[in-house]
Amino acid sequence: MLGIIGAMDVEVNTIKEKVEDKKIKTFAGIDFVCGYLEGCEVCVAQCSPGKVNAALCTQAMLDNFDIDEVINVGVGCSLSGEVVIRDIVVVRDLCQYDIDITALGEPRGLINGINKIKIETSCALSEALAQSAKQLDNCIHFGTIASGDTFIAGSELKKMINSEFGAICGEMEGAAIAQVCYINNVPFAVLRTISDGGDKNAQIDYPTFKSIAADISSRIILNFLKQKN
Repeated sequence: MLGIIGAMDVEVNTIKEKVEDKKIKTFAGIDFVCGYLEGCEVCVAQCSPGKVNAALCTQAMLDNFDIDEVINVGVGCSLSGEVVIRDIVVVRDLCQYDIDITALGEPRGLINGINKIKIETSCALSEALAQSAKQLDNCIHFGTIASGDTFIAGSELKKMINSEFGAICGEMEGAAIAQVCYINNVPFAVLRTISDGGDKNAQIDYPTFKSIAADISSRIILNFLKQKN
């Protein structure tokens, strides 16, 4: 079974609506919509924004369903001048930019317990997503996503994250989902469509483009499932 997680309703509603033979189960206050899409068995959930919500949803999904692999889908901001609104980021690895124990001599972003700064996605799953995006004529970038519990909307934070981690996209859930999947030895991938530039215009661009960006991501997932089957 493929687990599909998005933070907001706009990121997963289109996918949920197309699930056939639908059954809904609720754990930890989260509705898990299970059934079939393009002949593939899926479990779709909206985790709500933020790393704790994302981790909680992912662990609940893995604990209660027979999940073989996980895809986190949604929108994110650009942290690179080469990545613009409506572009696709297929994630190679993820970090948590708001982990900061540098005062104790540890590198920024080091995740205690697994002793890693970046967590790698499944190469096979990421490549399959990239191929599905290419078939829909999307502009695709491969790189690092940085997750944190802050909506990035300023040049100073944006530059720090890009400089420190080489990240090309920022958001609030992916790395938490990655950490849970990594610990549970479950293959995963993350797909983001750019909704804003993570700069002073983000508060305007994000509400304007988030639905458009989320729709692009949803169409890629549906095409991925069609090809998978």
